[in-house]
Amino acid sequence: MYSTRCRTNLSAAPFLPPGKPVGGVQEPGNLETAANAGGIIKTPLSFQDSCLETRISLAEDEHVSERTESEAIKRATLDIAEVPAVEVIVEVAVNLMSAAAIKCGLADEPGEPSQMDLDEARKLINALAGLVTAAAPDISDSHARPLRDGLRSVQLAFREASTHPDPIGKGPGEKYTGPVN
Repeated sequence: MYSTRCRTNLSAAPFLPPGKPVGGVQEPGNLETAANAGGIIKTPLSFQDSCLETRISLAEDEHVSERTESEAIKRATLDIAEVPAVEVIVEVAVNLMSAAAIKCGLADEPGEPSQMDLDEARKLINALAGLVTAAAPDISDSHARPLRDGLRSVQLAFREASTHPDPIGKGPGEKYTGPVN
C-alpha cells in the first residue's frame, strides 16, 4: 500500500487543479472545491489527527499499468504490421552494416580513442552477409545491390584493419558471398 499524508487539516488543504499529480498521486485537497471544479477525486479512506491519509493499492496501480502496457503493445504491433518486409530487412541490414563499419574503425576520429573491435566486427559482418545472401532473392535487385556493395566495403575495411588479414575466401562473411578482394 502506498500512503500519502497531507500537511494540514482537510478544510485548509490547498486545491490542486484537476489532473495535476503530486508525488504520483492526485491529492484531493479541498474535496468540495475539487468536486465543484470537476476535478479528479480519490476518496480518503481514513482520517488521522485531522489529516487526510490516502491509500492506493498496488493492485489498482498494476491493473492500470497492465492496461496501458497492453494498449501500447497493440499499437506497436499494428505499426509493425503496416511495414513491408523489404523495409524491415533493409533497415536491419543497414544497422548491421553501420555497426560493422564502426567496429572496423571507420568512424574513429583523430585524437579520440579507437572504437575498433575486430572480433565484434567479424560477428556483425557474418550476420550481415547471411542476411543479404538469404534475402537477395526475395527483395528486388534495387534493394539488394546497395546492400551487397556496402557488405563488400565493410569486408574490405575489415581486411585492411586486420594486423594479420585472413586469406582470401576465409574472411568474415566470405562463406556466404564468396571471395572478396
